[in-house]
Parts: sequence; structure tokens; C-alpha cells
Amino acid sequence: MKVNYDLHNENTLPKILLFGIPIYALTMNQILGKVHDAIKNKRLMHIGVVNAAKIVNMHRNKMLMEDVISSDIILADGAAIVWASKILGTPLPERVTGIDLMYRILEDGNKYKYRVYCLGATEEVSNKITQVISKDYPNVVLVGRRNGYFTDDEEESIANKIKKSNPDVLFVAMTSPKKEKFLARWNKVMNVPIIHGVGGSFDVMAGKVERAPELWQKLGLEWLFRVKQEPRRLWKRYLVTNTLFIWMLFKEKLFRIRH
Repeated sequence: MKVNYDLHNENTLPKILLFGIPIYALTMNQILGKVHDAIKNKRLMHIGVVNAAKIVNMHRNKMLMEDVISSDIILADGAAIVWASKILGTPLPERVTGIDLMYRILEDGNKYKYRVYCLGATEEVSNKITQVISKDYPNVVLVGRRNGYFTDDEEESIANKIKKSNPDVLFVAMTSPKKEKFLARWNKVMNVPIIHGVGGSFDVMAGKVERAPELWQKLGLEWLFRVKQEPRRLWKRYLVTNTLFIWMLFKEKLFRIRH
């Protein structure tokens, strides 16, 4: 039987609780429908995404946990999250990565002429992605951009500039927890229908960082591909977070078996 969800009400959409985090059980097409509905009706929707490393860090950092959970919708960015949901008996329908959602929103934006603001990355990358978007999605209206390097004192001014540019979509490419902190603090001030934190996606779009091949993505090995690119900087980080995530999953599975 086909289930029709009310796109106007997040509470009617299917979701699971994973490690204390509400993750929405939506397909890419379902979330895109919700994005378009929010833009059309000028409703605010802050989209958050989580992977294994972020979940580990959320449990280490209470403020990060609070900021992420303040999102209107949280999606499973990492393959490990989908696998964990299946192991725990509450399977998510599919993985919805932040970068793929960004590209699909731009595709729809090219069709419906969305107004887009890009915040984040270095000045060089920020400039480059506006060129890429203008070339590949000519009907998208780029209303502004800014690099992601600014002080806390500059945040209010940046938020007000974004508000004045009146975008339909704000892509934010900054690292955690700075990104989550900024969005939690200024979400309502900016008053943008769709706010989507895209992490390092601008670097990929600009050609600065190579994305893992599709097979690596399907196998959930994007983290290993990144380590391969920057071994000295990333090997220890992923070794620690992956190990901790597996331990969290083991404890959660044991708890559910006993209860």
C-alpha cells in the first residue's frame, strides 16, 4: 500500500531514533519534494545530515548534539548509518548524502529558478563554485556568496546580508561544529526556506578534492578514500571515530536485545 505523507508537517513523516538522534526515513525523491514544497510556501526547513564520525562527536560534545538536533530534518549521510539502522531493526530506506542532495537541489533549481546563496570554503573555492553553478545550472539565480572564514563578531552582519539577499536556498560549507553553531544561532534571522549544511561539498564541486568512485561509495568506503588522499591528517581521526562508532553500535544492539 502506498503511504502519502503530509509534506507540510514534519511530525507525520517517518523517522527512527538512532543513538538518541531522530533520523528521517526518507528517500531522495521524498526530501526533494519537501524542499520544493518549503520553497513554494516560504516555510523554513533546516536540513541536517549525519555520518558515523559526526554521531560520535555529537556524543562527545553536548552543544554539537543540541545544534544538530535543532535541525528540522536530519538525514543519513553516511552508509554506516544505514547499516546501523538495519542491524538495530529499524531500517532506513536509503542513504541521502549531503553532496548528492545539494546537486539534486541545484538540478531542481535550474528547472524552477531557485535563488541560491553559497556560504563557506576558502575564497578561491567560493569563487570557483559560483562559476561552476552559473555554467552547469544557468537558470539558478545566484544571489550571493561568501567564504567560510569569519569571526564570531562578523556572524550577525553575515546573517543579515544573507537575509537581505532573499535566497530560497542557503548552502553552508563549513566544518563541524562551527557550521552547526552558526546555523542554530542565526537560522531564524536569515529566514531562508531551505538551509542545507553541505560540509566539504564545495571543495568537490570546485575540483579541489576528488570524490570517491561510485563503487567505494556503495561499499561505504568514502572515508577510506579520503584517508588515501590525506593519510597523515586523517588516518588517526577515522581510526578513532570508526572504532567508537562500532562500539556504540555494539552497546546499542546489546541494550535492545536485553530490552
